[in-house]
Amino acid sequence: MSQQNEFKPSLGLLDATMVVAGSMIGSGIFIVGADITRNVGSAGWMIAVWLITGIMTIIAATSYGELSAMYPKAGGQYVYLKEAYNPLVGFLYGWSFFAVIQTGTIAAVGVAFAKFAGYFFPALNMQEQNILFTLGTVKIYPAQLVSIAVVFLLTQINTRGVKEGKIIQTTFTVSKLLALFGLILCGFLFVDQSYWTENWATGMNSQKALIAEDGSITWEAIGGITLLGAIAASMVGSIFSSDSWNNVTFIAGEIKNPKRNIGLSLFLGTLIVTIIYIAANLMYLNVLPMAQIAKPEEDRLAVAAASVIFGSAGRAMIAVLIMVSTFGCINGLVMAGARVYYTMAQDGLFFKQAATLNKNAVPQWALWSQAVVAALLCLSGRYGELLDMVSFVVVIFYVLTIIGIFILRKKKPEMERPYKAFGYPVLPLIYVLMGTSFCILLVMFKPEYTWPGLIITLLGVPLYFFAARSAKA
Repeated sequence: MSQQNEFKPSLGLLDATMVVAGSMIGSGIFIVGADITRNVGSAGWMIAVWLITGIMTIIAATSYGELSAMYPKAGGQYVYLKEAYNPLVGFLYGWSFFAVIQTGTIAAVGVAFAKFAGYFFPALNMQEQNILFTLGTVKIYPAQLVSIAVVFLLTQINTRGVKEGKIIQTTFTVSKLLALFGLILCGFLFVDQSYWTENWATGMNSQKALIAEDGSITWEAIGGITLLGAIAASMVGSIFSSDSWNNVTFIAGEIKNPKRNIGLSLFLGTLIVTIIYIAANLMYLNVLPMAQIAKPEEDRLAVAAASVIFGSAGRAMIAVLIMVSTFGCINGLVMAGARVYYTMAQDGLFFKQAATLNKNAVPQWALWSQAVVAALLCLSGRYGELLDMVSFVVVIFYVLTIIGIFILRKKKPEMERPYKAFGYPVLPLIYVLMGTSFCILLVMFKPEYTWPGLIITLLGVPLYFFAARSAKA
């Protein structure tokens, strides 16, 4: 098989923006609003959580624009951390990325696709009667096998070249954006009973949902430091829903005019998604009472809303929408993630086979290694916990990367910066303070989300020295 030595720039601004938006919108917006509402319990704070997350995301994205213009090549955040700090910090990010951040997200979104396909194919519902077999304490369901099949299918398509992946990405992202806009509009225009006034009567009166054994809900007022903890716990879901916007930086080597288009696509993509997320939650507040937002069946908030708007057909419509959304999301994650391992391998810090491109100018070996780890996480049944754990680590690396802008301005002032971080130094500093506060609050109130993820990351320290020594040998 003939090989290519370098990536082919074939993605324009629209394609790059669709990678940003498509990688962000998976299953989270359809589900996590329920948990957020249980934590903060008022319309004001529910929207505030999404606003805070959106502001953080847009600030980070516009800040990354400066870094992407400085280093317009494959690898993205791994490269930025390596250049700002040292190869160890870059490797720790790359290791966490491979071990759980990217692969775990692919697994989680893949299973979400299969679970919602269960609406049409009951055998895919993750229920006791559908267990195929058990491996120790791990139960294997058909849904997990379907999720693996989807991951492998999209991996195979992406090995055929970036153009094939781009067609899927743009088509599915445009489709789900239009569908989401349609759902939001219908939620304001075509409901028999509006709960808008009733829900907004809660204002900023924060309260925590107490759910009895019979499913009934009572509310307990919270404030002060307890409220801050509730906000941090809520943001685990909103940050997961808003994550992966940086995937476009990983494929910089395949983007036309990357110094302009990456920064612009980051801003446009995150802005579009933030608007959609806030609008979707405003729609939930119009369509459903607060208690139902907090406790819909199996946390399927969008399903509950669609059922009110469209009747019995709503469930099917949402199932199709989420399948389209998750399929496109998986494609963006698969496409982008492999470029990080390719760049790490080029530096001698990953399997050397990952440093090669196939005849279609894509890192085929890296794509399949990513698919195998994602498949194992699908089977493990632990990917959900891993994602909760890693939300903490993801934000730490985002904070470190933003600090890297300050470091590189002092360290390499002579470097060309075609695009500079918007609002520097104020807005990047605000992100650092917000991100750091989020991490501190998680350590205080949700240690189960923090220490395991941190341990996974630190396991990369001995691996780095082993890889570095092997590269020298």
